[in-house]
Amino acid sequence: MLGNAKTFSSFSAREVSQVKDFYTNVLGLNVEESAEGLEMRLAGGASVFIYPKPDHAPATFTVLNFLVPSVDQAVDQLVARGVRFETYDLPDLKTDGKGIMRGNGPTIAWFKDPAGNILSVLEGKS
Repeated sequence: MLGNAKTFSSFSAREVSQVKDFYTNVLGLNVEESAEGLEMRLAGGASVFIYPKPDHAPATFTVLNFLVPSVDQAVDQLVARGVRFETYDLPDLKTDGKGIMRGNGPTIAWFKDPAGNILSVLEGKS
């Protein structure tokens, strides 16, 4: 029934102007603003809509994963742009000094947007 329907993902932010700057100038994504919020156009034709929500609560899970050829290089480039990576020291989730989890599934590193939503760079074929 919905197999041919145009699909997009969405999540909220308290201040869309703040996240627009982050997604545009820090991450280098194509972001368009409308009266309803922000539309990010992603590689491969996908899009994500970010809508304003005054009582926004950050997601407690990863809302957006970016496939990259090298997580190490992506982390270095994003750190140079001011991104801070999350560190974890849990029984099944440990990151190294750069904030990268290795050897327990795919190589991945998590960071947050200005609204506190969790994003990741994930090593894989893009």
